[in-house]
Amino acid sequence: MSTIPTGPSRRFQALTAGPVRRRLAQWSGCVPAIVARGPALQKLSDYDLRKESLSLRYRARSGEPLDKLLVEAFALVRESGRRTLNMQHFEVQLLGGAAAHHGSIIEMQTGEGKTLTATLPMYLAALAGKGAHLSTVNDYLAKRDADWMRPLYEALGMTVGVIQDKMPQPEKGKAYASDVTYGTANQMGFDFLRDRLLKRSIEEGARDLFGEMLGSGAQASEKPVQRDLHFMLVDEADSILIDEARTPLIISAAPGEDEEVAAEAYRWAAEQQARFEENEHYDYDHKDKRVDLKLAGRRLVRETPKVGALDKLPLSTIYEYIERAIKVAREMQLDRHYVVRDGEIVIVDEFTGRLAEGRKWRAGIHQAIEAKEGVEVTFETNQAARITIQDLFLRYHRLAGMTGTASSSARELSKIYQVWVTPIPTNRPPIRKKLPTLVFGDAQQKWEAIADDVAQVHATGRPVLVGTRSIDKSEHLSKLLEDRGIEHTVLNARHVAREAELVAQAGQLGRVMVATNMAGRGTDIKLAPDVKELGGLHVVCSELHESQRIDRQLIGRCGRQGDPGTYRQFLAMDDEILLMGFGPKRATRLEEAGKAHQGPGAGSEALFYAAQHKVERRHFRDRKIMLYQDKERQKMQRQMSQDPFLDTAG
Repeated sequence: MSTIPTGPSRRFQALTAGPVRRRLAQWSGCVPAIVARGPALQKLSDYDLRKESLSLRYRARSGEPLDKLLVEAFALVRESGRRTLNMQHFEVQLLGGAAAHHGSIIEMQTGEGKTLTATLPMYLAALAGKGAHLSTVNDYLAKRDADWMRPLYEALGMTVGVIQDKMPQPEKGKAYASDVTYGTANQMGFDFLRDRLLKRSIEEGARDLFGEMLGSGAQASEKPVQRDLHFMLVDEADSILIDEARTPLIISAAPGEDEEVAAEAYRWAAEQQARFEENEHYDYDHKDKRVDLKLAGRRLVRETPKVGALDKLPLSTIYEYIERAIKVAREMQLDRHYVVRDGEIVIVDEFTGRLAEGRKWRAGIHQAIEAKEGVEVTFETNQAARITIQDLFLRYHRLAGMTGTASSSARELSKIYQVWVTPIPTNRPPIRKKLPTLVFGDAQQKWEAIADDVAQVHATGRPVLVGTRSIDKSEHLSKLLEDRGIEHTVLNARHVAREAELVAQAGQLGRVMVATNMAGRGTDIKLAPDVKELGGLHVVCSELHESQRIDRQLIGRCGRQGDPGTYRQFLAMDDEILLMGFGPKRATRLEEAGKAHQGPGAGSEALFYAAQHKVERRHFRDRKIMLYQDKERQKMQRQMSQDPFLDTAG
């Protein structure tokens, strides 16, 4: 940072090497200049501080490069934070802000203040007058962060907008016209599609068609709400840019005519699928998760009595309904992959543990689950417009992000989005402690051991956070804790605002919390003062996830801002990660070996990490293939003078 760097500004040299170190060294050169401007700015009145901000805005809109304004802009934001929020950016946060401005995904550990850091590149980008967007994982966090940082922006003469679900279009237009706009990727993507449909309808004079598509009767006075896509800062960037990147955002047109026939077929297949046996009637590909009926299976389909509606369908289509029903029965579990709420199937996001409101599985999977659970079968509809989150973010002129766990995905982020992952040093040295990993013969032994571990730590008064992969497993552990008389809270991510409030209290004395995946991610866990002396928060990892990043997110909940903390990984020889990584044959052998194994063992955890690595590589390969196919499709449509977002086949 300077000729003789000190404190946090020195630690990045030990943290990184190579190109990352060179970039950090270049950007950290501006930090002393930012800090040096502080005393002079503190002497200014609030009016004069805003006047300085307006002067910067004028220079930016007159064509002066934002890079040249960085030191002055960051110094103003730092002083505004001190005055309005009683929060002054640390040197490492200034470094993170500079890295984000230059197009990096900054990796900052949990509790290092990403929300405050975001104000630096957001303010600087907004000076150009083209808008600056910040995307986070849900409406609650978008509103919370915008309201929290609003006084800082407004003291500098900046307006702040928030995009929320079901917000009227005029209010959305006002929010997008603000200097700084907070929202979710989903909402911004749907607004992009609606604007594109509206612009087409204006060009073609087909307003009634557009009204039919949106179901809102577009008015002659209706206008697009978004400006050009200028700057996007993605909070929880790994989750949004990788885990949700291929999620299609779809605006539906009028449905087709064969809905009732399809509904009957889904219900019939759900009732009949239990008659079909693996190896006798069908083959199951564990790697691709595909069901293929054998000759005996097709014969059984033909012999099985059918409802009248199926007479309208060809036999090949009926085979597909049965294959889909078998696949759903095998793979999709209630309270793990989805929940039933108010007569609807709501997906549980496998990466965040949250309910994915409004999202549906494709290729008939969602309808097959509806039939399986006996709720109303909703119909696949034709597409009026479609975009993936990946496509949306690639349309921004400048893209940056923040997260606590991006290093393991640096290659993918660089290849797809042309952004660098830049680890930022912590303000205080991390002191969290890893306890030895314990491997058990089977899941029951493991869950009993986890409950015993929680009881042991709870007896000392320390708070405990247990991370599970699914709702059913969190409820299983909850029962074991009840049997031991341990008072605890279970978070199934059903109510986001309440979830964030509970997670914020997870560092209190004697608190025990069981959370699916990363429920409450984005909410800081602050320790009560007496908890630090006891050793801080204890995190229990109940199994490996499909991505190493998710495990790191959970571990990162302890040891915030140099606080003490411990974590321990529990594994069992019948854990799903072994099946997903090694396939059924080897996983079965390992499971059999585990049955003869009582109590915890050591040394075999390398198997689990090898399986996890295989799963990660397979997912990366799948995403690359999908990206290539999508690019080829878009290229072909442009050659045909089609709009790749509006003319995609349903």
